[in-house]
Amino acid sequence: MRVLDRRTAMLLLVDLQVKLHPAIAEGPAVLAEALRLARLAQLFEVPVLATEHCPQAIGPLLPELAALSGGIIGKTSFDACRAPGFLGALPPECSDIVLCGYEAHVCVLQTGLGLLRAGRRVWAVRDAMGARNPASREAALARLARAGAEIVTTEMVAFEWAEDAADPRWRALLALVK
Repeated sequence: MRVLDRRTAMLLLVDLQVKLHPAIAEGPAVLAEALRLARLAQLFEVPVLATEHCPQAIGPLLPELAALSGGIIGKTSFDACRAPGFLGALPPECSDIVLCGYEAHVCVLQTGLGLLRAGRRVWAVRDAMGARNPASREAALARLARAGAEIVTTEMVAFEWAEDAADPRWRALLALVK
């Protein structure tokens, strides 16, 4: 089993949008973990990309995440891999995609499956994925795991990106996970 490497990783924030947020079960907790992931990515210089699904209807990416994203790709397809320009926006050296977002059983799931088909490794972050119905999230995570994705938590990502307590960013990491 592989360990996540920050040098080959990127963070993908899928559809964490303003109008979707109030409908997500445990939405504030999911958003807190997505924010923590984005801050960890910034700390470890891991690229961050976000998607917005039909933003004219669902609203923009939550502003606190937009401020931490290196770019936002609009889409109408549930699988972001089908959106024009999406696959080309992924840095070629980033074979490991850390995946989180809203509507785990729709856009997050289909994007994860698309990334796997495209030859990327997917790391689905359980505590940073949400759906209106918790059962939908669990079904999506199970399906992603069967398809070959690794199911991880925010803290697993944090400590795998850090690699060693001697890393000069260690104290900053501890502040983010405590």
